[in-house]
Amino acid sequence: MDIPIGMVGTGFMAVAHLKAYAQVPGAQIAALCNPSGRNLDGNFSDVFGNVGDGKAYRLDMTGVKTFREPAALFADPDIRVVDITTPTRTHVDLALAALAAGKHVLVEKPMAGTRAEAERLAAGAAEAEKRGVFLMPAMCIRFWPAYAWVKRLIDAGTHGRVLDARFRRVAQAPGWGHSHFLKGGESGGALLDLHIHDVDFILHCFGRPRSVFASGYSKVSGAVDHVVALYSVEGGATVSAEGSWAMSDAFGFSMSFTVNFERATVDFDGARGAEALKRYVPGQPVEVVKPGEGDGYVGELAYFLECVRNHRAPRRVTAADGVAAVAVCEAEAASIASGSPAPVA
Repeated sequence: MDIPIGMVGTGFMAVAHLKAYAQVPGAQIAALCNPSGRNLDGNFSDVFGNVGDGKAYRLDMTGVKTFREPAALFADPDIRVVDITTPTRTHVDLALAALAAGKHVLVEKPMAGTRAEAERLAAGAAEAEKRGVFLMPAMCIRFWPAYAWVKRLIDAGTHGRVLDARFRRVAQAPGWGHSHFLKGGESGGALLDLHIHDVDFILHCFGRPRSVFASGYSKVSGAVDHVVALYSVEGGATVSAEGSWAMSDAFGFSMSFTVNFERATVDFDGARGAEALKRYVPGQPVEVVKPGEGDGYVGELAYFLECVRNHRAPRRVTAADGVAAVAVCEAEAASIASGSPAPVA
């Protein structure tokens, strides 16, 4: 059975989701909404970003409704799922309004610009869940094949315990979409818009850290645009992450991780293409791991629609997870400001 989806927002993340929905059986794009009217003709050829295939995209608008007002889309009885890819400052109010209208909601990360606002949305999501209406934050890295694969290794203890883990996600300043990215008060800078992906994955693998010690600086947004953080986690592993929008022009985008186990090392670097993920085991040849097809966008959207179809609340990533990621980022900002470790609320 097809699930009719209404997209709120028509920028870069909307295109990433639209391309992914095209690979998900039963996903029906039924409506687009943008108060400015931008891209409501389905022509996204001028929309680009830092990940994806870089190909110009045009949506077949046959049967697709268009709206300038989100409230009108939420009131449409034909829409079952609302996908929110708007600027961060709008997430909470839009998501709460969609939930109140009985729509299942996928909301882009970060859920909100502050922990308090994220908690407000999580409370609304908890109430909606009692009515069988679900919300999921779009934390796509949990679904990215290489990351999901190493998470399974960690959980299974295949190579012993983790000694250390490092995650890196760095890029030049975002030059796509609206100018809100470079307004740190709205986007949260690289700390909240980019680095939060690795923060969430660290929470997914190691649980909530007791504290975090971070260093960083602002370069383009007025908020934290480069951060290096060290997390105090249960089990004693040395876990760190680096996130940045401070690279020079033409640097592009890079995401990577290294996880060092007692009896193996796993290394991922997206720049290596078909050999992005490698496993090093003493006494064995280096293994190029093929963790699966698709990307994290396809995985998260397929999972969410499966939950909706089966009337089952999402559990692979929850509103509480979205709150926790924002809380850790707030602790990192506090640590940067103080020069000392900061507890995680």
